[in-house]
Amino acid sequence: MKNITLSIFAVIIAFITVSCNQSANKSEQSSNDTTAVVSEEQPSAQSTENDTAATVTNNDTSKSQDINAAESFSIAPIITDYLSLKNALVSDDDKSAANAGKKLLATLNKVDMKAIPADKHKKYMDIAEDAKEHAEHIGDNAGKIEHQREHLATLSEDLEDLIDLFGTSQKLYKDHCPMFNDNKGANWLSENKEIKNPYYGSKMISCGKVQETINPKLN
Repeated sequence: MKNITLSIFAVIIAFITVSCNQSANKSEQSSNDTTAVVSEEQPSAQSTENDTAATVTNNDTSKSQDINAAESFSIAPIITDYLSLKNALVSDDDKSAANAGKKLLATLNKVDMKAIPADKHKKYMDIAEDAKEHAEHIGDNAGKIEHQREHLATLSEDLEDLIDLFGTSQKLYKDHCPMFNDNKGANWLSENKEIKNPYYGSKMISCGKVQETINPKLN
């Protein structure tokens, strides 16, 4: 009887031992599966973080480039083309004036609008559109120098406005002719202090006076 009891007890102990081992194995397998899932998810999370960081970096770089472009915007090429046009009229050269007008128009059309500071964008657009119109008229009217000179008067006002808005990197002189436009007068800008009148050319080359010296200053 004792032997039977011991045998039953041994069977129970063996059964419990096997059950415990199986439970432990299942627990270990479950733990391994969880670790594998976490390991698989980590690269995805890391990838998302990297993508987000790259996007932020790219955005910051783009903003920085826009700011640098706005800070470095200059109307120097526009002024250079205007002076070439003015000097052609001083020399009574309508063909050179027409070519200079076309070049100025091309320069105005090539201006990168993104490079203009946001707070000056609208005002620049208003001035530039008017300047383009006068540059185009001058460019299209070789052989009609009086007509070209009429448009120079208003174009000169546009250049003054651009300089007020953005400043200039070179010294300029604001000159005035009192007789042009039926004695109403007109201004022009020059790189030289000596008066050389673009509205009358050789007829009255020295007619006029310096009204203002515009020193280099970038706004």
